[in-house]
Amino acid sequence: MFTAAAAGLLVALALVLVRAVRGPSVFDRVLAANTTGTLSVMLLSVIGFLTGRPEFLDLAIIYGLLNVVGTIAVLKFFRYGNLGEPGKGGAE
Repeated sequence: MFTAAAAGLLVALALVLVRAVRGPSVFDRVLAANTTGTLSVMLLSVIGFLTGRPEFLDLAIIYGLLNVVGTIAVLKFFRYGNLGEPGKGGAE
């Protein structure tokens, strides 16, 4: 059962990578990159169960958190052109 899930995730990952390369806009490509990260987290979890090493779940959780933070940073960069100016905080 886990082997079928891993094969399905690999097929979905291949389709998402095609969308990431040939997306019509930047935001479609970022969404495809975020989906790639999510599928990678699920694939890492399934591989951990297949090999009998549940510590892969820890790695998957960390990778998922980094994926969310990275996606937010990339979207902020594309919207505002930078990630923040030093000394221009709102609390003055």
